[in-house]
Amino acid sequence: QLQASGGGLVQAGGSLRLSCAASGRTFSAYAMGWFRQAPGKEREFVAAISWSGSSTNYAGSVKGRFTISRDNAKNTVYLQMNSLKPEDTAVYYCAAGRPDSYLYTAEYIYDYWGQGTLVTVSS
Repeated sequence: QLQASGGGLVQAGGSLRLSCAASGRTFSAYAMGWFRQAPGKEREFVAAISWSGSSTNYAGSVKGRFTISRDNAKNTVYLQMNSLKPEDTAVYYCAAGRPDSYLYTAEYIYDYWGQGTLVTVSS
């Protein structure tokens, strides 16, 4: 089970940190990813991290602004979002997949999904 939290309303230029807590499985065995879905749009890849945390992958639209990290001792993955823009407004989902999942941006690669947390960035 994956539980995402940390969403909210923030002004453009602000920051938020999302968390995704995992339970019921061997968290450290999975690559973890963040996806987002804006109103009226398809869900898209945001960032992913390898099981060890040593490798990451980012969408071009967030590279340099967002940072994904994980704490395997706490079974939690984070998404630090800085310099937020109105176009970052979306429901953010965390997902878990096989160890090499972080290399890919397609949704179907990931096996387990959290319920989503809403991020709203006002201009």
